[in-house]
Amino acid sequence: MIEMKVAGIALDAGTRSPIVLLKDMRDRRALPIFIGQDQARAIVNALERQTPPRPLTHDLMVNLLEAWDMTLERTIIHSLQDNTFYAILVVRQGETKKEIDARPSDAIAIALRTGTPIWVMEEVIADASIPVDQDADEAERQAFRDFISGLRPEDFSQRGHRSPNGD
Repeated sequence: MIEMKVAGIALDAGTRSPIVLLKDMRDRRALPIFIGQDQARAIVNALERQTPPRPLTHDLMVNLLEAWDMTLERTIIHSLQDNTFYAILVVRQGETKKEIDARPSDAIAIALRTGTPIWVMEEVIADASIPVDQDADEAERQAFRDFISGLRPEDFSQRGHRSPNGD
């Protein structure tokens, strides 16, 4: 899993639909997730630390967690199926841990309110992320190519190991 942070909310140029943009901690990959207007507003409110006069849905969830002495340990965006992201909230109460299915936008809004880390599975990053720092990506690829080009067959043999044939 890769820890991500909310970089902000953007609007899709074509559809004007809101997108929450997650970035990895090294600012190398970005994961855009289309969300609804209400969820975008909830995420922006959390990013700006705005407190409504009465609890809204995500605030209510945080209040319930606190009232029942529960801790949100992490939010995990675990899969992408048919262009839909799936997430879970990992909640602990004493020794009991539960995983609760959630929309990523709701999970992110709650995580921001509780200061909980947001994690994304590597497969999701591989399938849906976009590069942010292409120069660093190219430098990594070049370093790997240089490493591969310097390998020799004897680099793959295990020293001191004999096969069953005595080789």
